[in-house]
Amino acid sequence: MKTILVTGGAGFIGAHLCEFLLHKGDRVICLDNLYSGNYSNIEHLFAYSNFHFVRHDVTQLFDTPVNEIYNLACPASPIFYQDDPVKTFTTSVFGTYHMLELAKKI
Repeated sequence: MKTILVTGGAGFIGAHLCEFLLHKGDRVICLDNLYSGNYSNIEHLFAYSNFHFVRHDVTQLFDTPVNEIYNLACPASPIFYQDDPVKTFTTSVFGTYHMLELAKKI
């Protein structure tokens, strides 16, 4: 069983990816700060024992052993990225940087 980290996992696409990976039998760590993601997108996934939700902002370091990373963290809706373009920028840049640093450990 692989351990897979999905950043932005409570977003529309991230939640569906988490569900797909769980159906494959993987252990999924869903990382999201719930800025633009929504808890209601993932609440049904708590029925899986191999699903773990961590409320965390990818602009801050995160370290856990994983086999794969899917970095989807970014406020992609115009409602969110137009409201706070600096947050969009820092999420995209620092979030990607932190996930690349984590990926170097794989």
